[in-house]
Amino acid sequence: MPFCIKPNALCFPDSEDEVSDSNQLTVILGGGFTGLFTALYLSQHRYSGRVLLIDKSERFIFKPLLYEFLNGQMDGNQVWPRYQKLLQGTDVTFLQDTLCQIDLTQRKVELVSGLHYTYTHLVLAVGGAVGYFGTPGAAEYALTFCTGEDALALRQRIVQCFQRASQTKDPQLRRKLLTIAVIGAGPAGVELVATLADSLPVFYTQFGGDPQEIRIVLMNRSADILAGDINGRLRETARTALQERVIPVELLMGATVTMLHPGQIEYTHDGQPAVLDAETIVWTAGTAVHPLIKNLPIPETDRDRHGRPFVTQTLQLINYPEVFAGGDCVTQHLPQPALAQVAYQQGKAIAQNLIALSKGEALKDSLVSLRGTLMKLGMEEGAAEIFDRYQVKGRPGYLIRQLAYLEMLPLPSHNLKVTAEWLSDGILHHAKYKL
Repeated sequence: MPFCIKPNALCFPDSEDEVSDSNQLTVILGGGFTGLFTALYLSQHRYSGRVLLIDKSERFIFKPLLYEFLNGQMDGNQVWPRYQKLLQGTDVTFLQDTLCQIDLTQRKVELVSGLHYTYTHLVLAVGGAVGYFGTPGAAEYALTFCTGEDALALRQRIVQCFQRASQTKDPQLRRKLLTIAVIGAGPAGVELVATLADSLPVFYTQFGGDPQEIRIVLMNRSADILAGDINGRLRETARTALQERVIPVELLMGATVTMLHPGQIEYTHDGQPAVLDAETIVWTAGTAVHPLIKNLPIPETDRDRHGRPFVTQTLQLINYPEVFAGGDCVTQHLPQPALAQVAYQQGKAIAQNLIALSKGEALKDSLVSLRGTLMKLGMEEGAAEIFDRYQVKGRPGYLIRQLAYLEMLPLPSHNLKVTAEWLSDGILHHAKYKL
């Protein structure tokens, strides 16, 4: 079993003098795709140094399938497993703790618990933070959709709203309770509203309500959905799919959100101020640089315009070759899209270079091969653009997306179990979707 620890339960050597060549410590900060797959690859290939994976959560979240977790197509053990389960049988040590400081000069990381570790090598994989762009009230009154906890919170909000809506006689209040607004029409926003537009009508019917009263609004500052995104080639397919859902999605494009209140969105559209009443508001509008990455002593010349540090082709921080980094927290001069397949491949590349260093071998450049883009556009509808050449729509696109992501689940045993369960429940029995 992996050694999983809580704060204050274990201390590794805290000075470079205490770390021998045969007992080097590699610290991985962040257990997302890049961090977890780095750790798994190192273990599977018998890396000679010790590996410590640190994340604030006890569970890994497979974000591409978070929609399936939200609507009940897949359960938490499949999409939101514990690190202890995923690391079973490896020699990776997992620590649930929160990072508070990174000292690149002293090669030390400090945690909220008071623990601190001196590393031989460091892997930065902390991802990004939710970007609110300074919008007043956004952080306080909008839900996010990034974690398993977020999905549970959204589910609970909708349950409460539907219960109240089914019992109120006030038509204005009922309309507000049954309005779900999603701010941000990138892939996350589009996939979320498509999922809700198919699943919520079935769910509200269970309360005796009229599903035609449900209103789902997708708001975006840009003039169209998927603007500036690698999934932009799927734009027309996505727009059509959103209108063909059980509840057609209202697209409110060119809308700049100026302030959020409890159950209310202030915005401007065509230069005119307007207000949207919605008891459920979800923010998917963008990401920001992680605060700890932003505070690293890295000059602006070594960062992009958003503040993310550049890494070399070997995924090392400039001027800090002992630090590797990947995923959304850093970038390259030829940036890669924020896709799970990119983070997955970067994790493998980082692990291979750490192994090469331990053997005194030359490092290799990270070469990412994009297999295409995938989108969920309804309960059993999706789109897949394969190698930027072939587009598959509808149910075949949905099946390709599901199988592609199930293939990427962290461990083969977990992968095969979940795939079998999904094939049985999702295809053979057409399970009824629910919140």
